[in-house]
Amino acid sequence: MAIHGQQNIKPPIILALELSSMCGSIALVCRDLCIYEQSLYSKRTHSKRLIQQIDTALLESGLQWDAIEAIAVSLGPGSFTGLRIALGTVKGLAMAFGKKIIGVATLDALAHQLPRTEKQICPILDARKGEVYTSLYKYDAEGKLLRLCEYRAVSPEALAELISEPTFFIGDGISVYKTIIAENLGDLAEFCYQGLYFARAAAVGLLALDKFAQGDFLDPATATPMYVRASDAELNFGTQKTCNFSKSDGKTPGSPITTFGDDDRNSS
Repeated sequence: MAIHGQQNIKPPIILALELSSMCGSIALVCRDLCIYEQSLYSKRTHSKRLIQQIDTALLESGLQWDAIEAIAVSLGPGSFTGLRIALGTVKGLAMAFGKKIIGVATLDALAHQLPRTEKQICPILDARKGEVYTSLYKYDAEGKLLRLCEYRAVSPEALAELISEPTFFIGDGISVYKTIIAENLGDLAEFCYQGLYFARAAAVGLLALDKFAQGDFLDPATATPMYVRASDAELNFGTQKTCNFSKSDGKTPGSPITTFGDDDRNSS
């Protein structure tokens, strides 16, 4: 848990949830400040403890619901179950307390956890089935992190073929595919330490502040997680949509390229 500089709290204050992996988290943030952050490690599901932990976050930070102006949620890719629990909880809270919803891509949040660097940044999340969820990012001259490619599930070997410059890898995919990536890229690959393997709710919330300023909110009636890859059931029935790993328009981290239906997990 982290509680910092409460005397400097300035609106807007955003509650953020990140449940794309077994190491989830919740946070309360305002501009340039993480007010509160709590990890929610679970090998099963976050659903039983989530509301209780949100109440604890508000209590320990000395805030009431009327101080919260929006709720941010990590949309994925990641665990199908975790993403659905997070978005479903956020929708319920938003309706109950009249709050706006802000969606943030998990890979965007993960990439932003690295400090400014001249190297290309490549977040990789273990997607099972011999693949990683990934994209590519780079800081521009003004210090803004740009997403260079679409979000995609791809094999580490195929990802390595797309990389031709020094690249910093971040994410839990390192624990599974570090050897393969290192063998394919050699000195071009550098890897973060284990403390940065998982996206943090604080990063989700801080990215959401920019979206709040732009009025970029989700419609509770139509918002869905970003699964990127179809479930086993959809693959069996031939309903998967294509998702090209093509160059983007060089804008800041953007919206999901495709979503899929409800399934329990990104199973292996």
